[in-house]
Amino acid sequence: MEPLKILMNQLREFARSAIELVPQLMLAVLVLIATWLIAKGIRALVDRAIRSRLRPSLRSLFANVGSIGIWLFGLMIAAIVVFPNMTPAKMLAGLGLGSVAIGFAFKDVFENFLAGIIILFRREMRIGDFVECEGIDGKVEEISIRETHVRQTDGQLVIVPNALLFRSPLTIRTDLDKRRTTVVCGVAYGEDVDRAREVIREAVEACETVDGNHEPVQIFASEFGASSVDFEVAWWTGSRPVDIRRSRDEVIAAIKRGLDRAGIEIPFPYRTLTFAEPMRVASADRGGSIGSATP
Repeated sequence: MEPLKILMNQLREFARSAIELVPQLMLAVLVLIATWLIAKGIRALVDRAIRSRLRPSLRSLFANVGSIGIWLFGLMIAAIVVFPNMTPAKMLAGLGLGSVAIGFAFKDVFENFLAGIIILFRREMRIGDFVECEGIDGKVEEISIRETHVRQTDGQLVIVPNALLFRSPLTIRTDLDKRRTTVVCGVAYGEDVDRAREVIREAVEACETVDGNHEPVQIFASEFGASSVDFEVAWWTGSRPVDIRRSRDEVIAAIKRGLDRAGIEIPFPYRTLTFAEPMRVASADRGGSIGSATP
């Protein structure tokens, strides 16, 4: 019976200690309730104070940081109320050691988190911009703390870690409303180069998608091709990918019509064959017999 008596004594001690902790536990619960109310008020206050100044993701970041800070402070007070021997210094020391271990375990997560904060502060990349990074080309639909959602032009959604956007070169195609695009057009060697240039210029300037007010149309003879003199035609149009495709379609069609009307040849590749010895040419007459001739 001695073990049973020891067990009952331990249970009574445990029950007595639990009863003694009831006031402290109730006070700790009240502290947590007050923390929840304060954190909710801080979140609403921060969101209302910076609503019109920052993008939604950045407002959410500030609200979350403020709420997390209030919760950490409230949890620390509640722990000290329940366990009076615990001091803030001991808690901070424990948090320091724990944060080092967590930092090594979740290095990539924290890297994306910090990169996300920096990206959210950037004004260059906004939701709705078309961007290109490491072969990912599409429209930015959402920027969060850890990742960015990019909708590619074929409709597929790519979730990009923010660390990749932070470390790699990032092209923002719609940073400006207008963007320059080019096509190459060739005319035959027998044509007048200056006349061909003016015909191409008139055709391009007449296109609706070409913005002649931003920068003038530029046409330069770029090189001697295999069967043509090649012109590089450059003009400014909308910066979205669909604007580029639509404008290139209109410009190419206009150049083709303009050169056709002017009687200027757009050549296809020519091949000249040279033989070391005379070749025998076979021909068939109407009767079906085959003759041969040597040129």
